Amino acid sequence: MMSELDLNVSQKAALSLFSGDSGENPFSLIKQLRDTGPVIPVSLPMGGTDRGQWLVTRMEEASQVLKDHAHFTVDPLSIDGNENILKAYVENIDPDAPPTFFTGKSMLSVDEPDHRRLRRLVSKAFTPKYMESLRPRVQQIADELLDQVQAQGEMDLVKDYAYPLPIHVISDMLGVPKADRPQIQTWSSAIAHGLGLGVREPGVEEHLKAFGDYTAQLVAEKRKHPADDLISQLIAIEEEGDRLSEPELLSMITLLIFAGHETTSNLIATGAMMLLDHPEQLEKLKADLSLAPSAVEELLRFNGPATIAGPRFATEDVELAGQQIKKGDMVIPVLKSANRDELQFEQSEDLDVARHINRHLAFGHGIHSCLGAPLARVEGDIAFTTLLKRMPNLRLNIPRENIEWHLALSSQSLAALPVAF
Repeated sequence: MMSELDLNVSQKAALSLFSGDSGENPFSLIKQLRDTGPVIPVSLPMGGTDRGQWLVTRMEEASQVLKDHAHFTVDPLSIDGNENILKAYVENIDPDAPPTFFTGKSMLSVDEPDHRRLRRLVSKAFTPKYMESLRPRVQQIADELLDQVQAQGEMDLVKDYAYPLPIHVISDMLGVPKADRPQIQTWSSAIAHGLGLGVREPGVEEHLKAFGDYTAQLVAEKRKHPADDLISQLIAIEEEGDRLSEPELLSMITLLIFAGHETTSNLIATGAMMLLDHPEQLEKLKADLSLAPSAVEELLRFNGPATIAGPRFATEDVELAGQQIKKGDMVIPVLKSANRDELQFEQSEDLDVARHINRHLAFGHGIHSCLGAPLARVEGDIAFTTLLKRMPNLRLNIPRENIEWHLALSSQSLAALPVAF
């Protein structure tokens, strides 16, 4: 049993983590939570619900929550009595705005059988085989981006490389015009930093509405002028009567645009920062670039883009690691904690680009695991290999203490990463 002192410590750590007060390195707080126990009762400033709240900090229990869809659901409205539980997510959003994946029905917000139907519609475009076929195009984009800065001897790795690479890749797949991509980056960044679990920064609704309006306009254009891209394919599927509604279509496309670049951008930028912070690991990787795939997995484990998984809700009373979870309770897997679980990884707090990893939870687990994981792996592999091959003298261009981060509960990202080479 956890002592009252343990619970007080974990409650303070949880509040610091969820308020964004943890700074760029939340791992000391995360370790406090993990040391308290695998499943911890907390009281978070969520609003909209008086149900119990739990954090899951270790790999086995987090995996169980993510894959046990009989006892844990992503859809709180499927549970009797939880009608108000989404208040913290949707209050103040214009009900007449086009749906986004934050407000409409998407793969993130439904379980089976709707999830299987929605995911099946796009899964053929995200197979590992197809992702591998994109390597030449990803390589071309990486080289073109570095060509633009090579002669300068310096760049902002976020603005000049980590952000544009994945957004060009996913936009090419979807058929998003090049001229629109900078604006999409602006919306996505504002939403990622301004919207979280129980957090809604001023002005974020405007970005949500603008993104939704844009998606609706893009779909309308593709209906008039279909092309050889994924959006046109999804429209064709919908028009063939495969039970994809207009709100589902808009939510799906917004999700693919947003998730298709935001987290991968963070992987590349934060991964580069982690390598610069661990020069011996950077040298090991530069000396053997064949380690790039394992380095990507280790960077995902060590400090992946997502701090937490989307909350799950208990569909009935259930025991988890000795704790009694009540029907309707909110259960939040802390991915960055599970990925440093000492029971799963030797020297779990150390970065090792040659580490052999059997599994991590950076892409989630179960039916809601990241659809774009194969694409992120290809992009990460090429991004780091190309960067270090062409710029082996990569180094920070400002003092380390001057690096600025965007901090949010669900993720953290670099505001900028000035480097010289």
